[in-house]
Amino acid sequence: MLGLYAVLVCAYCIYSLGFKGGFIFDDYPNLKDLGVYGTIDSWDKARAFITNGFSGPTGRPISLATFLLNDNTWPSIAYSFKQTNTLIHLLNGILLFWATTLILISYKLEQQKIYWIALVSTSIWLLHPYFVSTTLYVVQRMAQLATLFSLIGIVGYLKGRLLLNTKPLLGYFIMTVSIGLGTIFATYSKENGALLPLLILIIEFCNPKNNLIKPMWQWRVICLWLPSIAIGFYIFKHINFSENPWPNRTFNQIERLYSECRIVVEYLRDLFIPQVEGKGLYQDGYEKSTGLFAPITTFFSLIFLVFLFLFSFVVKRKYPLITLAILFFFSAHLIESTVFGLELYFEHRNYLSAMFLFLPIAYFIVGLGKWVNNKIVIVATILLLSIFSFFTYQRVKLWSDTEYLELFWAKNTPDSARAQNALVSYLFDRGLYEESNNQLDRAIEKLPDSSLLVIRKLSQKVYLNQATREDFINAGLKVSEQPFDAQTVMGTRVLVVFIVDNNFVHKYGEDTREFLSILSQSKTYNKISVFNRLIPYLNAKLALAMHQDYKAYEYYLDALSRYNDVEAGLMMVAEMASTGNFAMALNMLKQVKVIYQHQSPKTLKRTNSEYDYEIERLEKYFRTKLGK
Repeated sequence: MLGLYAVLVCAYCIYSLGFKGGFIFDDYPNLKDLGVYGTIDSWDKARAFITNGFSGPTGRPISLATFLLNDNTWPSIAYSFKQTNTLIHLLNGILLFWATTLILISYKLEQQKIYWIALVSTSIWLLHPYFVSTTLYVVQRMAQLATLFSLIGIVGYLKGRLLLNTKPLLGYFIMTVSIGLGTIFATYSKENGALLPLLILIIEFCNPKNNLIKPMWQWRVICLWLPSIAIGFYIFKHINFSENPWPNRTFNQIERLYSECRIVVEYLRDLFIPQVEGKGLYQDGYEKSTGLFAPITTFFSLIFLVFLFLFSFVVKRKYPLITLAILFFFSAHLIESTVFGLELYFEHRNYLSAMFLFLPIAYFIVGLGKWVNNKIVIVATILLLSIFSFFTYQRVKLWSDTEYLELFWAKNTPDSARAQNALVSYLFDRGLYEESNNQLDRAIEKLPDSSLLVIRKLSQKVYLNQATREDFINAGLKVSEQPFDAQTVMGTRVLVVFIVDNNFVHKYGEDTREFLSILSQSKTYNKISVFNRLIPYLNAKLALAMHQDYKAYEYYLDALSRYNDVEAGLMMVAEMASTGNFAMALNMLKQVKVIYQHQSPKTLKRTNSEYDYEIERLEKYFRTKLGK
């Protein structure tokens, strides 16, 4: 086991260099609720944080709960979060080594080779630079934990399977509990954990004939086949080849499926030909496939994937590890790389799927001992792992400086509107206004359909107090016709809040209102719920700042009905009351009480007692101010 310990120590030492990096991208929306009510210092606050996740259908409460191990407030420091992610990565490595060893035992490989094959395969996975973007990206702990519980389920299944010859009842108990709990915990960490029964079916399918007793067919049907069929049915149910199934995406389902053919091939290329830094996290500029031959690489990618799939069956009898590597990889991508409306490309989707991808390579390397001196094999293996370690070290160094990392991505992804927006913002924040504007103009020329860049251009003119009424109108008209971008919605909010907070309403108030009016008529944006509820809220803030109190009150009432959330409602009540409009605030509070009475307890961010106290306190305060 010294070899595994050495690899684990090496991996930790390399990754520890990246602990000083900061939070990025999706870390902020997923972790900001750690501090939304100050410190999480009670079970009720912890429950509210854990059960109010929004990253997937399950809310991913298991993953959210683990973030409380690192901090209970926000803003925070990323160091301990990244350290915990690294420890999870190492634990996954240990479990992967264990699972691989059990698979090789089950597949009846030569006893003296099992340890070395498992060690080499696991070491490549542990030290692969591709997984830096999973391990040091705090919020991707969700992907790590789904992998962790999947591995626990696989190990438990394989351990129980070994007992079927001698202690069948205990074996079935261990297998059933492992699959059941493993699937539940993995799924509530991240939804692709629901694939665990199917992944175990793949392991079982690739198992060559041997003397071990197979689990009885009734058990396999109940514990493996039925859950797998259910997942298949769930995926099938989401097939929708309509022209625009996802208003918040710039691609439809057919385009996504075509695009994923190219993307999965790119994943495989980057996994087998490692590099220091790939595409990064700015993936909005990825060129979608609009047809089987547009671009032509779509067709070749599809042919290659079909060939791989068929090849896995052809070699199954003689080379089951190749079959396992291919089918496991494809199966683990069924949720994130098929019919669901997720963004097209992300490296972390390979964290689980690539677990056994390097098994055939390890088998080949260890098998070289038949033809060449073992010392040469050992030296070659160490050299290979050293190359992986060096690439990982270089990538971790890059990830240790978050500002430089984001700038690196921005400069190297000219087709990403978000990347160019980040670069423009970087230049602007440093007072390089002319350079920033020139970069923005070049980006808009290259990406004329980007609403985010249009909002950025308007915002920079406002920041410099140079915007005109025509700028607001033109921006509104352009954005209304452009594809939806969630960042544009956030940019619009930031712009309006800036105008209000910096007392620019006297100059830009009416222009901003006209801009919002044009946006609200957009056929693209008015299909998006988050946009529809934001517009009346922003209009309310504008009206309040412009001392148009009754108009603000009407907008707030509209926003209350659209948000339909007590927490958002109390914030709006406070905003109205902050200007001394206690009568209107009291009327708004009455509507908030109605919303609160009908709101599901699961969606509350605080306890009922806290809301009861706060509503009663505000009501008494307003009545006192009104002399009632």
